[in-house]
Amino acid sequence: MKIACVGGGPAGLYLSILLKLQDPAHDVTVHERGPEGSTYGWGVTYWRGLLDKLDAHDPASARAVEEHSVRWNHGIAHVRDAATRHPGDEGFGIGRHRLLEILAGRARSLGVRLEFEREITGRNLPPADLVVAADGVHSALRARHTDHFGEKIRTGRNRYIWLGTTQVFDAFTFAFVETDHGWIWCYGYPFSPERSTCVVECAPETWTGLGLHTANEADGLAVLEKLFADVLDGHPLIGRSTAQGGAPWLNFRTLTNRTWHRDNLVLLGDAAHSTHYSIGAGTTLALEDAIALAGALREHTALPEALAHYERERKQALLSIQSAARYSAQWYENLPRYLRLPPDRMFALLGQRHSPLLPYVPPQLYYRMDKAAGQSEALRRLKRWLGPKVARTVHARALASRK
Repeated sequence: MKIACVGGGPAGLYLSILLKLQDPAHDVTVHERGPEGSTYGWGVTYWRGLLDKLDAHDPASARAVEEHSVRWNHGIAHVRDAATRHPGDEGFGIGRHRLLEILAGRARSLGVRLEFEREITGRNLPPADLVVAADGVHSALRARHTDHFGEKIRTGRNRYIWLGTTQVFDAFTFAFVETDHGWIWCYGYPFSPERSTCVVECAPETWTGLGLHTANEADGLAVLEKLFADVLDGHPLIGRSTAQGGAPWLNFRTLTNRTWHRDNLVLLGDAAHSTHYSIGAGTTLALEDAIALAGALREHTALPEALAHYERERKQALLSIQSAARYSAQWYENLPRYLRLPPDRMFALLGQRHSPLLPYVPPQLYYRMDKAAGQSEALRRLKRWLGPKVARTVHARALASRK
């Protein structure tokens, strides 16, 4: 097959690797609009489960990714003057630049052509048996056929900004700070021996009240450095270079599509779906998409069948993750509801923010229920059954009230 992957992010690069491993005769080209090495994004997170999948499909790239990652196995939350530390699952962080460097090098070694500074918009599609739109949430290829794909975008309420710092956290670190204009918080994690990612989020009223909506990047970073001085311990926050236009404050856009393929065009990664950054799954889901699409193309000789199989498999796999992301975003949008708790209980509910039951139960009661469920299998089953049922009932009532 002749395959054109539009977008040189993790999804497009890893798919190209898998396709060449499956059949070296495949003619695979990755088209990336930016210059090589120009990516923005600091570090990305993943967990052991993804590393095991990468190892099963391409041990060489899995070893390189693990070798250049840092890891942690606990989290710490700073609320007012208290800090609470809890053990957790083993997590990994790797610089986005380093991850793309590893995948691009592996792809080249297998015979994939990488064409940088080549923008594909849909008007200049290269001739190919299969065109993969891996060009992100703002996909130009998807935008050419919006009605067909049935895209829906839900814009989150809170504002956030993606920054770096020279403070190297030794845990997945949260910090919640109360200001005269409301709460503002950050979470950070290491991705190299010298750097960490630091994401800052707040409600829109807090954003404007602190003057962050009009501040230039330098002044805005100075405000944030002062607010988070305790966790930064004298280290600076880092935005984009001037040439990149500065780090923007954004509202997260959750994207879904009714269908993921049209003729020989298929959506991959963020072009097909996006999940709120607070669950740290974006890169994992992109790579899992690539694994599923490569597998479908291997198992089905007819392209329409392969693309339909890929879409069914991934849509099913995403159901629980998209639900978790939706409730996680909602938890942060209703943060004051949980900050009234003692810090250790707030941190416990932070870990439960994916629960569909939590928004509908008083936080103190939910905490006691969750603690009791930890000691009773019957209560755990009740909690797993009750959460989705309550969420569906509330959702149905909300839809009915709008009619």
